[in-house]
Amino acid sequence: MRKLFIIGIGAGNPDYLTAQAIKALSGLDVVFLIDKGREKAALAKLRTEICARYINNKAYRVVEAVDPERNRAPAHYETEVAAWHAKRAAIYERMIREELAEGERGAFLVWGDPCLYDSTLRIVDQVAAMDTVAFEVEVIPGITSIQALAARHKIPINRIGEPMLITTGRKLAERQLHDAVVMLDGGCAFTAVEDEGVEIFWGAYLGTADEILASGPLRECKDEIQKIKIDARARHGWIMDTYLLRKTVAS
Repeated sequence: MRKLFIIGIGAGNPDYLTAQAIKALSGLDVVFLIDKGREKAALAKLRTEICARYINNKAYRVVEAVDPERNRAPAHYETEVAAWHAKRAAIYERMIREELAEGERGAFLVWGDPCLYDSTLRIVDQVAAMDTVAFEVEVIPGITSIQALAARHKIPINRIGEPMLITTGRKLAERQLHDAVVMLDGGCAFTAVEDEGVEIFWGAYLGTADEILASGPLRECKDEIQKIKIDARARHGWIMDTYLLRKTVAS
């Protein structure tokens, strides 16, 4: 039976890999990589460095495929994402069927944790439902950018007895927030938030040599963070950032 690992590799620092992830990596035969273009070449490079550092089987193979095109401003978001996932599923199915032999161990390496704002598991489930190739799946959790963000700011991510919202930039404007962790904000959705009494704890490229941190009252920080994001994207060609918005509790 083929075995497929979905391995969380943390937020960008190779030291963030868990012992479980390192153990799974050490015996891999195949690593599946999705090429997302020149703008995200640094992400592919980090994955390659992680493989070189932790995979003991020096005969392992890297199998790459080009990520299918996706409309980033569709009229119907969910419909567009479903179509994009279907294209990816077809690519994954071919890669697993043609490149992973019976008895071999392959893996997709996922930034952060595979179970939080990542679609690899959903796409692999679609591949399994096609019933064209049999494989066993094991999921290895990873350190998320949320954990890295809180650790780097030296703060607990939740307050005692209080709930916390994890959302995306696209959904942020639709919610009344107290504590909200925001991921996948391609723009600067925090600039549209009612900023009275709100603090922001922001970080980009968490855990890497390029890490940037900013925090303080949202009203005072939002313009500067917006400028930092624009400059960083221009410099690196890509940006991954996460932030916590926290409503000040009146004393």
